[in-house]
Amino acid sequence: MRARDKVAVRALRATLAALDNAEAVPVGAVELRGLSLEESPVGAGATEAARRELTEADMAEIVRAEIAERVSAAEQLSSPAHADRAAQLHAEADVLRRFLDDPAEASPEPSPSTPPA
Repeated sequence: MRARDKVAVRALRATLAALDNAEAVPVGAVELRGLSLEESPVGAGATEAARRELTEADMAEIVRAEIAERVSAAEQLSSPAHADRAAQLHAEADVLRRFLDDPAEASPEPSPSTPPA
């Protein structure tokens, strides 16, 4: 990060935002209705809600979804004018793959085998 790796920074910021959004607690319909002034909560933190706790599996699934989103977007950019953006998306996906525990997930493309000489 100190080398200002823009691809890694972009991928990590977006993934951290996705994780943060996944921890948010959905607002219920009752909470959306306005309360009268007398019934409204008072004090610092009175309206705070506890965030969801994500498991490692939840977090890994979110990272996988972020990878899939980037790969899908890169595949849709097929024109030569968008080759740079597609390469950036693939590079971001590669950065995120490094954070998964399973080595098979870290490099989903099969490596070409060289025929014996």
